[in-house]
Amino acid sequence: MKLDPKRYDRMVRLFSPPSRLGADCLWAFLVGGGICLLGEVLRCRYLRIAPAETAGALTSITLIGLAAAATLPGWYQKLAAHAGAGTLVPITGFSNSVASAAMEFKSEGWVTGAGAQIFSIAGPVITYGTLASWVWGVLYWVMNRGG
Repeated sequence: MKLDPKRYDRMVRLFSPPSRLGADCLWAFLVGGGICLLGEVLRCRYLRIAPAETAGALTSITLIGLAAAATLPGWYQKLAAHAGAGTLVPITGFSNSVASAAMEFKSEGWVTGAGAQIFSIAGPVITYGTLASWVWGVLYWVMNRGG
């Protein structure tokens, strides 16, 4: 049976589930915003007991620890299944990717498994993030050199 493209498109639309783009975007916004709000609440609390630079570091450490702890029992993955990109808020998403890789390969041993594979997902983020920051830094330097 040969289908023409128009008939095929109609069949795809008929049998495809309706798009949830609006709901998905709202969920991502709320969860990502909630993670950021948690970070700001933590920072304000830490500012009561530490200088600003230390409070920022403590906030980052806490968010990394919470994300890694939520990854172990699978809670972070369940949240990501509903919130999508909202869980990719840089510091918690990075922590989740590192912890997930370590958990996945721990059965192969601490050195050859978890140790060797821990940055298998996060490694490209580090590599391209470093490269992008270097390129933008050079561009910034070149553009401001004349002024």
